[in-house]
Amino acid sequence: MTHSNMKTMRKPATSTTLPGGIFKLADDLILTRVGYGAMQLAGRHVFGPPADHDGAIAVLREVVELGITHIDTSDFYGPHVTNQLIKEALHPYPEQLRIVTKVGARRDAEGNWPRALAPEELRQAVHDNLTNLGLSALDVVNLRVGGLDAPEPGSIGEPFSVLAEMQQEGLIKHLGVSTVSAARPEFLQYRSPAG
Repeated sequence: MTHSNMKTMRKPATSTTLPGGIFKLADDLILTRVGYGAMQLAGRHVFGPPADHDGAIAVLREVVELGITHIDTSDFYGPHVTNQLIKEALHPYPEQLRIVTKVGARRDAEGNWPRALAPEELRQAVHDNLTNLGLSALDVVNLRVGGLDAPEPGSIGEPFSVLAEMQQEGLIKHLGVSTVSAARPEFLQYRSPAG
């Protein structure tokens, strides 16, 4: 069954049938409160291809069929694998679907998640996301400001400024942060020049 045939099989769920309804982050960014985190689509330990490629494609298509309007991903999942699966399964993307991605980390040969916050690393990460998702602009780019599951010390000023420049270049529509806690309010106080 092709992706286009699946669109006609079932009417997508409405915001009233999904838990939590919808959430408006900006005039052009209205999402279902329930999203899909695509991290585990890649292989074991989020590295390499999935054990069941067709199953991963089917999961992504089912997500859209259920009416979920945002997928959380990153090009460092796999690396590259998860975004390539999303593109294969869903491109051209449904009008209501928003892809939320992250930058600020990378994968090394041992499968670790070192920080990647240098300006050239951030620019490359945005371009890798664009390429592997088949997009000319990313809906949302979150700057990963911490470790795997907790914030780490340091300023987001310089790395966030790089992303803000890319936003002004039209490559990113919205900016956010990932792996932040209320204990680090300085993360929430930076405002990009783009608004």
